[in-house]
Amino acid sequence: MVQPLQSKGDSPPPGASASGRAWLMLALATVGFAVNFWAWALLSPLGPRFKDSLDLSSFEQSLLVAVPVVVGSLGRIPVGALTDRFGGRVMFPIVSAVTIVPVLYLGLAGHFSLAALLIGGFFLGIGGTAFAVGVPLVSAWFPPERRGLAIGIFGAGMGGTAISALTTVKLVDAGSMATPFLITAGMLAVYAVTAALLLRDAPGRTVPTEPLARRLAATARLGITWQASALYAVTFGGYVAFSVYLPTYLKTGYGLTQADAANRMAGFVLLAVAMRPVGGWLSDRLGPVKVLAGSLAAVVAGAVVQSSTPPLAPLGTIAFLAMAAALGAGSGAAFALVALLTPAHQVGSVTGVVGAAGGLGGFLPPLVMGSLYGEYGTYAAGLALLALVAAAALAYTLTGIRAAVQGGGRAPRTGRGRSRRTAHTTV
Repeated sequence: MVQPLQSKGDSPPPGASASGRAWLMLALATVGFAVNFWAWALLSPLGPRFKDSLDLSSFEQSLLVAVPVVVGSLGRIPVGALTDRFGGRVMFPIVSAVTIVPVLYLGLAGHFSLAALLIGGFFLGIGGTAFAVGVPLVSAWFPPERRGLAIGIFGAGMGGTAISALTTVKLVDAGSMATPFLITAGMLAVYAVTAALLLRDAPGRTVPTEPLARRLAATARLGITWQASALYAVTFGGYVAFSVYLPTYLKTGYGLTQADAANRMAGFVLLAVAMRPVGGWLSDRLGPVKVLAGSLAAVVAGAVVQSSTPPLAPLGTIAFLAMAAALGAGSGAAFALVALLTPAHQVGSVTGVVGAAGGLGGFLPPLVMGSLYGEYGTYAAGLALLALVAAAALAYTLTGIRAAVQGGGRAPRTGRGRSRRTAHTTV
C-alpha cells in the first residue's frame, strides 16, 4: 500500500515546466552528492602512502580501498528503501551527518594501523549511499520529460571522487594526515545543516506503508530493477573501474610517471562526469535506448582499439576519451530509463539496487585486469573482455530493453488522457 503525502501542491504532470524550486532542490541534492562522494573516496588516493607507512601487501592495499566501495554500494539498497519511506529531506542530512564520524575518526585516530583503517573505511562507505537518496528526491520534482536531464545533472555529483583524487594527497603534503579529513568533515557539517534547513520533498510525494522487507521484495520483482542494474553495472561500473585502475594501467602499460598517470585519470573522470547530464538530456529527446546503444557501441570500439595498446598519442588517448564520454553518457541514460519505467513509490528502492550494481560492477574489473596482466604480461585480454561485455549489453539494449520501453508505451489510456504507465510513474 502507498499513501500520498498531504501537501498543498500536486506533482508536475507531463508537459509541465520544472519550477524554480525544483531546480533549487536539484542544486542542493547535487552538492550533497558531491560532498558525500568526496568523503567516500578519501582513502583511495592515500592507498600507496598507507602501503609504505604500514608495510601493507598489495592485497591489503586493495582491501583498504575496496571496503568503502563495497559498503557504499550495498548500503544503497536499504538507504534507497528508507528514502522512499522518509524522503530525501530527512535522509540527506542524516547520511551527511553520520558520515562525519568515520571521516573524523580516520583523520584523527584511525590511520595508524590496518585494522583501524578498515573499521573507519567500513563506516566511510555510508557516504557512498547518498546516491540512493538523491535520485528519488530529484525525480519527484521534475515532469517525466525532464527527468533524464535532472537525474543526469544530479549524477554529475560523482565528480566528488575527482575532488578527492586531486586534493587529498596535496592537502596531506601541505598540512598533515588530518587536514583533508578535517576539511571534508567541515563541508559535510555545513551541508547537513543547509539541507536540514532548505531541502524539501516534492509536493504530493507518495509514501509507502509496507514493511521494509516487503518493499524490497516487491522491488526485486520489477523487471526494470534487473534491466537497469545490468546496464548500470557496465556503464557506471566501467567508469568506477577506470577511475580506480587507470593510473596503474598507464604507469605499467606506457611507463608514465605516477603524477602524469594521475592527471590523465582526472581528465578521464571529468569528461565522464560532464557527459552524464548530456546522456540524460539526450535520453529525454531521443529515448534512453538510443543513447545507451550509442554509448555501448562506442565502448566496444574504444576497448577493441585499446586492446592492441596503440601509441598513447593520439590513438590511445582518443580511445580512452571516447570510452570516458560513452560511459558517462550511458550512466545518465541508464537512470533516465529508471525514471521512465519505475513506479513512483519505488524509485528509491530501485535506485538502491541499481546503484549497488553499478558500484559492485566497478569492483571486479580491476581485479580481473591485474590478474590477466600478471598471467599474460599484457592488458589485451582484459580490454577484449570489456569489449565482449559491452557488446552483450548492447545486444540486450536493442532487444530486451527496447521491448520493455515499447511495452510501457503501449499501456491503455486512462480517462484523463494519459497512459497508465505515464500516470503511474509521474510523482
